[in-house]
Amino acid sequence: MSVTILVVEDEPAIQELISYNLKRNGHMVLCADDAEQAMGMVNNVLPDLVLLDWMLPQMSGVEFARILRREPRTKSVPIIMLTAKVEENEKILGLDAGADDYITKPFSPRELIARIKAVLRRRLPELSEEVLEVDGLKLDPTTHRVSIVTDNKELKFAELTLGPTEFRLLHYLMAHKERVHTRAQLLDRVWGDHVFIEDRTVDVHIRRLRKVLEDVGKDKLVQTVRGAGYRFSVEYK
Repeated sequence: MSVTILVVEDEPAIQELISYNLKRNGHMVLCADDAEQAMGMVNNVLPDLVLLDWMLPQMSGVEFARILRREPRTKSVPIIMLTAKVEENEKILGLDAGADDYITKPFSPRELIARIKAVLRRRLPELSEEVLEVDGLKLDPTTHRVSIVTDNKELKFAELTLGPTEFRLLHYLMAHKERVHTRAQLLDRVWGDHVFIEDRTVDVHIRRLRKVLEDVGKDKLVQTVRGAGYRFSVEYK
């Protein structure tokens, strides 16, 4: 699945190589030469992941990672550090600053793509192409299909018709099952950052989603948590 990746790298040749390989794998790429430029980009478009070089002019990648982790808007954005430093204490410093992974230069494009996929699976499962199945409800992000499964057999006649927003909403909730999400969190992750719509829009789409799930007896999977938000849970029987 395509994601937006911010590459913060001051070496033009390395930046170009990384950008080329990310685009080849279907990702949207933003490039910055330093932390100041990167912050300006983050303020405009919240990336799904940041590839951050350790050695940057003016402000180091470690310092910038700490800033991202302090800000509520960016604290959950995955960060992969890129560096030529190989000492264990240097790696620990980068991880302590908030990095999710650490790649030592030189690295192959294949390793970089594999590391990105691994971090996204771990931190942002709703952006992966993994098929999800919970309590007989199956969602396939690749084919964009939602269906009912009984005794490990998919019932073709029980394929559900969801609008694009309801599909993304269900995908996100299933990928983070049992967690409670506020309306604001759902707006950011499902509709996207910098989309200015009312919180109650979430309620409208939740009702639409439940209506479709009701036809197959799965509407109770999407639960309202009074005063908090919504969650996807099998604890309803």
